Amino acid sequence: MGVVQKKILLLLAGGFALSCSRSQNQQWKIIKEITEEWHDLTSQQIERAVASLYESRLVKAERKSDGSFALTINENGKKKTLSYHLETVKIKRPKEWDKRWHIISFDIPEDIRSARDSLRHHLIRLGFFEMHQSTFVHAFPCRDEIEYIIELYDLRKYVRIITATDIDVEARLKKFFNISTV
Repeated sequence: MGVVQKKILLLLAGGFALSCSRSQNQQWKIIKEITEEWHDLTSQQIERAVASLYESRLVKAERKSDGSFALTINENGKKKTLSYHLETVKIKRPKEWDKRWHIISFDIPEDIRSARDSLRHHLIRLGFFEMHQSTFVHAFPCRDEIEYIIELYDLRKYVRIITATDIDVEARLKKFFNISTV
């Protein structure tokens, strides 16, 4: 799938997110992101990408009574959108560390090993410290990012998110995350 098709899926999902958001600040943030994405696209790129998305059955087009078309994202499109958005997820480093450790622990059955491997891959990509095969630690707040990943892979019942203020390998973690000890 091309870059323009990905953008359109993300834009449609952004419209859905906008309709679900109750916070005005969140709505303005979504609108700003949507506007920036549309700015780069030509009408010809959009037409080709929409046709391709329609053919791949990720969106559906409905003719309205006034003759115009409404393009909506379906469930398959939503899943694709989540996976594309996952490529851009990052954990932000705050200016000041809150002195909390964010621990992800999981026990995922062997029959869904691919989901377990994907979760492990994303945790490593996001900069987590691997304490054990199924326990990862990060120094910075990351609940939203992890919730997003576990929802995408449908792993909610297998994953625990823990916030701790004390851990016996703190010196090693501070070194890993480049946190100065004052």
